Amino acid sequence: MPAKKTEANEMTRSGYERLSEELTHLRTTRRQEVAKQLEEARAFGDLSENAEYAAAKEEQAKLEDRISDLEAILSKVTVIDDEKLDTTRAGVGLRITLEDLDRDGKLFTYDLVGSEELSGAAFSSDGVQRISQKSPVGQAISGHLLGEEVLVKIPRGTRRLKVVAIEK
Repeated sequence: MPAKKTEANEMTRSGYERLSEELTHLRTTRRQEVAKQLEEARAFGDLSENAEYAAAKEEQAKLEDRISDLEAILSKVTVIDDEKLDTTRAGVGLRITLEDLDRDGKLFTYDLVGSEELSGAAFSSDGVQRISQKSPVGQAISGHLLGEEVLVKIPRGTRRLKVVAIEK
């Protein structure tokens, strides 16, 4: 039976909250800061030769792009309900421990997160590496049951992994 693949637009509650907080910060505090920079740069005179004004306009464009990106991301995601997570299958919002069958049984533990969540820290608050559901390992393990063997295609070939633990 083929493994159920994770939806591409899923996100953990903590990831959603972090991106929502960033959006609020950018819309309020950061916009005010950039507006102040623009106002100060205008005071220097001729805008056509004003490097400070050009830099502030560029910063404003980057800010508005990030705000647009966050709005688009947050409008399309499905937030994972932590209470309804199925710990029998690897999926977004779960901590997955894998045994590397090709490297003397070495164990790796990952928090599987939505692809948009990795714009921040690469590690969870307790030091576990976070990987995207769209990464080669994330795609390969999503939907697999505890105890199943998984083949993962990586740039240096194929690795055999076994799902040995799935936790909330």
